[in-house]
Amino acid sequence: MSNWDLMMPGMGLTAIGLTGVAISYAGWAHTFIDGMHALTGLTMIIGLIFLAAGILNGGVSTSNRAKATVLVIASIALGFGMYSFTLNTIESTNILAGLLIAIAFPAIVIAYLAAKLPKLVKPIGAIVMLAATTGIVTFVAFGFVSPDTYIIAEEMEEVEEIEVELTGPIYPITILVNSAVQGNPDYDPDVAYVPKGSVVEWTNSDTFAHTVTSSVDGGETFDSGMLSEGETFQLDTNGLEIGDYEYYCTLHPWMVSNLIIEEPKEPVTVIMPEGAGIQKEGQIYYDPEALQITVGTAVLWKNDDSTMHTVTSGNSQEGPNGVFDSDLMAAGDSFEFTFSSQGKEDYYCIVHPWMTGSVEVG
Repeated sequence: MSNWDLMMPGMGLTAIGLTGVAISYAGWAHTFIDGMHALTGLTMIIGLIFLAAGILNGGVSTSNRAKATVLVIASIALGFGMYSFTLNTIESTNILAGLLIAIAFPAIVIAYLAAKLPKLVKPIGAIVMLAATTGIVTFVAFGFVSPDTYIIAEEMEEVEEIEVELTGPIYPITILVNSAVQGNPDYDPDVAYVPKGSVVEWTNSDTFAHTVTSSVDGGETFDSGMLSEGETFQLDTNGLEIGDYEYYCTLHPWMVSNLIIEEPKEPVTVIMPEGAGIQKEGQIYYDPEALQITVGTAVLWKNDDSTMHTVTSGNSQEGPNGVFDSDLMAAGDSFEFTFSSQGKEDYYCIVHPWMTGSVEVG
């Protein structure tokens, strides 16, 4: 009769091992996949040993309980095995399956002979061992002498990651101070109308960490990861379709806002004309000097002068206020900025502080 005390842990260990192998080879355990391989493989082998010992205790059992157990284990193994192959992302899966079959088949034959024909165990076992040794030696030998050195580790060249600098007008969004408190204002603007082609830049001004995560798919469309105080996250809208994208903070799920991608608009152009660097009566420094636009409109400043200038938010008395700054613009350079909130923004040239202008956003 079968030993049920051995069969029970055998069933459990085998089931755990098979489940772990399926999870690992499906690619779900990316961060500890090597450890999962070792652990689940060992667990499955131990489970199979217990199971075989329980089934074959006292000979090959013909009881209905033993047959049902074997059928259940075989079904689980085949089911998980086929499912793992459909999700497989690892090239070595076929090798692993072949090794398991190569071990299991002679083990089953030898176990059957031990129960039914014990006289044939030694000669058959010797033949199996000789065949296995010959196969391993041949495999290793041909691996070293053939042109395909598949078992010799190849040196991998380190690929240097290159950060791609996003280009396009910046659309700023601020994660507000105290936004971690439920009920407080969180993202500013709360609803952002952004022309496609712009680069949306979130800046965390809060002392708590936050995220910018697309709601509908849990971050598949975009996800900033953890943003500490002062950190920024940029999103290139060229890869997004026209439409409404709700997003939230995974750490504070009550923080919810909307990013609305619109058809791209032509920016409003402001020219720095020839002679703008010379202070004199009647000279135009920014053309137009006073500009009125709507929220979400981009302004493009072009330097048509022969000297360097800047476009810096603020004024010459109090200095820059940090909303936007072009840095030094040589002759022919341009600078673009998208205004995301209502209000009036004064600006000037740091090099020539008499050059002033303003943008009123309605």
